[in-house]
Amino acid sequence: MPVARPEPQEPRVIAHVDMDCFYVQVEQRRNPELRGQPTAVVQYNDWKGGGLIAVSYEARKFGVKRSMRGDEAKMVCPSINLVQVPVARDKADLNVYRSAGSEVVAILSTKGKCERASIDEVYLDLTDAAKEMLLESPPELLELIFEEATKSNILGLPSVIFVLHDLIVVSLQFDMNVTNRASYVQDVSNREDSVRAWLCRADADYQDKLLSCGAIIVAQLRVKVLEETQFTCSAGIAHNKLLAKLVSGMHKPAQQTVVPSSAVQDFLVSLPIKKMKQLGGKLGSSLQDDLGVNTVGDLLSFTEDKLQEYYGVNTGTWLWKIARGISGEEVEDRLLPKSHGCGKTFPGPKALKNNASVKTWLDRLCEELSERIQSDLNQNKRIAQTLTLYARACKKNKSDSIKKFPSKSCPLRYGTVKIQEDAMKLFESGLHDFLGSQNTKWSITSLSVSASKIFDIPIGTSSILRYIKGPNSTVSPANLNCSSLPEDPSLGNKLYIAPNHEEHCEPSLSEKEDCGNNSNLAKQCQIKEEKKVSKKLTEVKVLKVLQNRIKLKNTRLRSMLIGTSLTLLGVTLPAVAHGCSTLKISIQP
Repeated sequence: MPVARPEPQEPRVIAHVDMDCFYVQVEQRRNPELRGQPTAVVQYNDWKGGGLIAVSYEARKFGVKRSMRGDEAKMVCPSINLVQVPVARDKADLNVYRSAGSEVVAILSTKGKCERASIDEVYLDLTDAAKEMLLESPPELLELIFEEATKSNILGLPSVIFVLHDLIVVSLQFDMNVTNRASYVQDVSNREDSVRAWLCRADADYQDKLLSCGAIIVAQLRVKVLEETQFTCSAGIAHNKLLAKLVSGMHKPAQQTVVPSSAVQDFLVSLPIKKMKQLGGKLGSSLQDDLGVNTVGDLLSFTEDKLQEYYGVNTGTWLWKIARGISGEEVEDRLLPKSHGCGKTFPGPKALKNNASVKTWLDRLCEELSERIQSDLNQNKRIAQTLTLYARACKKNKSDSIKKFPSKSCPLRYGTVKIQEDAMKLFESGLHDFLGSQNTKWSITSLSVSASKIFDIPIGTSSILRYIKGPNSTVSPANLNCSSLPEDPSLGNKLYIAPNHEEHCEPSLSEKEDCGNNSNLAKQCQIKEEKKVSKKLTEVKVLKVLQNRIKLKNTRLRSMLIGTSLTLLGVTLPAVAHGCSTLKISIQP
């Protein structure tokens, strides 16, 4: 359930940037002949022409919607161009779109804290950049305002602004009873002039001045994105993430919308409750069914105490605040995704009806997932800890049709085969819970796996490892394949870690033969072996010292540091995935 977060004391400038029909734009850049033509991107699926995942604005004019299948889109718009998503492992491959999204993020992140929310949307905290602009070059002192900024949509801005003796007076109506108005009023009803006047108000409060700076910064960023990537995007600018997200899609494509504090109440009062973030599901339905709340305005009639009575202290307070446009949620400084997921739907006759077909598809999904988390490890030094399986299923006997297929999770073990094995076990466990005691036929219409709880490898780990292994050592992250480990009963719940083949201290066959033929060589061989064993014991001692001296409150982070050190030393260790806080290492020569 949602929880209210404290609202910052200082005003903020938050933007939500949303790419316009992004998948179509990517395909248009790859094939410029598609520009200006009705176009849609379809998922790989031969059932009814595939599912539409993005529709160009030219196609929308004909009534094509994203909920349609390809065949239906052609009936509505015979001239439509249907572009298929690239395919890998018999499923959609979105890498080309992820890469294009990264191009955009690289530009947007230059002006402040940046949170990549999905392939095609980003949150920006522009507070510091706006404060800097307000201090160094406030809009009211600028001779020219960035042209794109004057095209902004300002919520609550009237169609007419009057200037009286250099003081801007805002009026919602033209009062015809005022005499001699023409002598001192200049009509600047032109929309862009109105926006320019709003952005440059010398008498605006501090919050609105920051928003004006934010609007100019976002306009500059959007133009830069267009120039460098050929992509257009829309944006919402407000004092928090909640409002910025709500308005970013109000004026599409290639436009931006600003929410002054004075316009918040009028904007929210008629908004359907299901449009609010986190109210599109069960909680929103409960508000409708139990309290008769259909709009945010309806929610305003309930006191905070009453909402707490229905939904608990935390959620009740959160509901009371969002009804008033209050949100303390911060923009996370994150350019990388919080999780990795791979999925596939099986509509109609494509549904999976036995374990063999499920395993075939799970293996493909897990292979892709393994590649992505391995790439994340190699490029970004991040480790995922949890593997989760999701599925949608139905039974032949529909008497218990309400029951959903439960999601299942387990510690993630690196290595394609291990992930495939664990995913299948999770599916079997979920299927058992889904069917219960019933012995009936079933079918799977959707299947996906995800890797989550991703953490950065602690800073300093690599330098410690270089000291332990020497400057010329190279370690491949591929050592993160979690092969089966022998269990030592004497260790209880602790881990017994055996070295991999590179860590063995036994001499080669030729060395053994030479040692057997020559006693001097035998002595040298023995000395050599003792040095190897000594070196291994030193490594273990150093790691034990690390374990004993790292005093971190977060035991998971502590185990990550030690586990990552061991992994990069070449010792197979799933401790990172299991979050172990106590390790016992036994390396036998």
